[in-house]
Amino acid sequence: MKLWDKGYPLDPAIEAYTAGDDVDLDRALVSYDCTASATHARVLEKAGVLTAEETARIVETLAELKSEADRGEFTIRPEEEDGHTALENRLVAKLGDVGKKIHTARSRNDQVVTALRLYMKERMSDVGSGIDRLVAGLRELVDEQGSVELPGYTHTRRAMPSSIGLWLGSFIESLDDTKSTIKAARNLIDQSPLGTGAGYGIPVLEIDREFAARDLGFARVQVNPLYVQNSRPKFEAIAVSALVDVMADLNKLATDLILFTAEEFGFLSLSRQVCTGSSIMPQKLNPDVLEILRARYHEVLAHEFQIRSIAGNLISGYHRDFQCTKQPLMRSFETTLNSLDVLCVVVRALTVDREACEKACSGDVHATGRVYQLVREGVPFRDAYRKVAAELFKDPPSS
Repeated sequence: MKLWDKGYPLDPAIEAYTAGDDVDLDRALVSYDCTASATHARVLEKAGVLTAEETARIVETLAELKSEADRGEFTIRPEEEDGHTALENRLVAKLGDVGKKIHTARSRNDQVVTALRLYMKERMSDVGSGIDRLVAGLRELVDEQGSVELPGYTHTRRAMPSSIGLWLGSFIESLDDTKSTIKAARNLIDQSPLGTGAGYGIPVLEIDREFAARDLGFARVQVNPLYVQNSRPKFEAIAVSALVDVMADLNKLATDLILFTAEEFGFLSLSRQVCTGSSIMPQKLNPDVLEILRARYHEVLAHEFQIRSIAGNLISGYHRDFQCTKQPLMRSFETTLNSLDVLCVVVRALTVDREACEKACSGDVHATGRVYQLVREGVPFRDAYRKVAAELFKDPPSS
């Protein structure tokens, strides 16, 4: 049964279109919905709607359903539209009239926002852990090979001497800053929306929202019920924007690796186990994983724009348009987490060719160093610059 059922049938085409892909996406949210529903049951007990015995039965049943969801065994039927309906239907099937009480003082509007907030908080912590693993892999490579010389580039031309340590250190520092962005976004999202109903609060009943926030592990209550709904796509976009920063770091590292492992450079090499091949050229070992990862950045960037665009030009309050932000949000997390895991594998598969690196650092790359050597000897910088430039750009001999 649908939560909004009023006794009339819905046209099958309308039913399928409005449900969209929620049946598939909500499988990832059922576990969080169970957690939030258990808290809501305790809130209803405090409000006098449920007895202690009824609350205990609901919480126990929700724990069983959460375990089922965590194992990937919770089913959502297409006619149920979403996981929230499926969960209530399961509670009613198991508990009868007691299960029918769970939706008291709650709307699907604050129900889905609460589940999504819990989902985002956990996934953002997972992203932070993924960054830590990647940084650890980069540090290990720096510890082993950081002193190896490497040419630094400006304008995609050799410019000055660098090193493996300086190059990879730039990504370590950038990822550290990016992790701060992830933490900031998570801190913003860490507000409890439970108890705000459809966006205008709950009439008559006394709902202890502070208790709900503490019970769910939120840092604070999101006070204004209307802002809860207005902030749904806003917070989702901010979360994805933080993921865009992560993917931008990974995109740049992937681009560098594609270039530096090419035969023409050969500064590093990739293990065969992370390379695919050509269907026609038997000699090819292709960095396809890095090319796909590089493209995934643009997908996540597009997801951020998609969420912000959907949220534009809507009056205050809930709109079914918000359903369409769920897919880009969840795919952004999935893509970012997978990309972090894959790049950890790639980094462990890297080998530095010291000889190729040092050979590339010979000659003109040291020109700036020669300028400053003259400066140390007392030559004014501009004169030193022109002296070294004159040596490098002598006119060719006449024919």
